[in-house]
Amino acid sequence: MKKTRVLYITQEITPHLPETPLSKIGRFLPQGIQEEGKEIRTFMPKYGCINERRHQLHEVIRLSGMNLIIDDADHPLIIKVASIQPARMQVYFIDNEEYFKRKAVFTDADGKQFKDNDERAIFFCRGVIETVRKLGWAPDIIHCHGWMTGLVPMYLKKSFDTDPIYADTKVVYSLYNDETNGSLNKDFARKSLFDGVTMEDLSAVETPTYNNLQKLGAQYADGIIMGEETINAELNSYITSLEKPLLECQLEESYIEQYSQFYDAILETEEVLVE
Repeated sequence: MKKTRVLYITQEITPHLPETPLSKIGRFLPQGIQEEGKEIRTFMPKYGCINERRHQLHEVIRLSGMNLIIDDADHPLIIKVASIQPARMQVYFIDNEEYFKRKAVFTDADGKQFKDNDERAIFFCRGVIETVRKLGWAPDIIHCHGWMTGLVPMYLKKSFDTDPIYADTKVVYSLYNDETNGSLNKDFARKSLFDGVTMEDLSAVETPTYNNLQKLGAQYADGIIMGEETINAELNSYITSLEKPLLECQLEESYIEQYSQFYDAILETEEVLVE
């Protein structure tokens, strides 16, 4: 019997970044799901603060070399990989000199959001989708974690719905209490346009706040998970209004089993229609 394939796309994984609820799940969930008998792949951005020598990152030449066009400019896509030995799992990193060289994650030394966080998110989401296509590894479930992955469900439903790699893929989106003050670039929606995507599809981010980007992720997902017990009240109200499978926040000692069962249930449901 074919193993269920689960692709994890997350903006944080420990030990590559400090421990947060999101980064801890990014680290231990894939391992637990793999131990449950499913096949996994995991992707995160290669922020400049990640020590490549310490974590033994190396470039995957056969996957690197693509260019992604964002706002009419070419941006080279570099893929790196490292192993987390205790977990017997690999982490793939999306890298680019312009977007991810700086020694910080989302904010500068004064705590101000980077002006190109919008393009960094677009590059990361599309970079993962294209790299998995190049791998030829068709996931049954894609589980997205955090605001930076918010475009993935929409791209999969609108741009890659007939692609052989993604035609039968279901998408789960997890929300966390990672509310970020401020907004993304005012042209975020326009920059996010891609094959099959219209401005109407991006109406949730007409006002491009970080919370609205998470709403977009939830809007196009087949299932939603509360990654933390408490999240932003506006987001909580929005996702509970959606008629979609919803898994409430789970206890640390049982969440892996509950997530695995949630994946199985999502795979058994009919395609979720997006209004």
